[in-house]
Amino acid sequence: MATALLPPDLEEIELERPISDDGIVNGPPPPQEPDDEPHNNPEGYPGRNITPLSAYRVATTWVMVSVVMLFSTLTFLVKQRWATSEDWVSVALPNVLYMNTGILLMSSMALEFARRALLRDGSRRCARWLLLTLILGLVFLAGQLVAWQQLVTRGLYLASNPGSFFIYLISGVHGFHLLGGIGVLTFIVIFFNAWEDKLKQETAVSVIALYWHFMDALWIYLLIMLFITVQK
Repeated sequence: MATALLPPDLEEIELERPISDDGIVNGPPPPQEPDDEPHNNPEGYPGRNITPLSAYRVATTWVMVSVVMLFSTLTFLVKQRWATSEDWVSVALPNVLYMNTGILLMSSMALEFARRALLRDGSRRCARWLLLTLILGLVFLAGQLVAWQQLVTRGLYLASNPGSFFIYLISGVHGFHLLGGIGVLTFIVIFFNAWEDKLKQETAVSVIALYWHFMDALWIYLLIMLFITVQK
């Protein structure tokens, strides 16, 4: 009689539980299968929507590899043109380029201070260092425009000679890629304090630092190459 009132799918399970003389089923209830359906678990699994740091690092690495391939091609073109051209004219690099290099090095140091401040002291000092990095990056780009203005003042335009052409091209392409990093850094600076998750903050700072230091080292290489090929 007791089993007749049970649902069909639980009848066999309930039959295995002892029944008292008055018809009451004794013993613990049958084990329930965990319900993993997303619609039955509105809070979701912890960490399901958190992208690991390694994924961002891999994506950034692929971007840097593509940038290296691009500038490797430009390096090959510069050296080929420099070695075989009969109309090559040596062009003195604008002095502001050396000052810009120092500014970019300072920005890289500020970003490294931001990363270490986040690990040690917290997010407030880190946000200040990030803002300083952003300002120095913008100053660097403004300095590159000043360098172009100095070339124009000397009567050197994009098509004046191969040397001036490569100064405009290489500094412009590098500035474009740094501008992409500035865009990402601006996003981080704006939303940094709104992120309550420290892991998200550490991930953002670590990834932008990787790209920023790469662009810093790349510019030093490009400046040395221009100094050897264009100015000499």
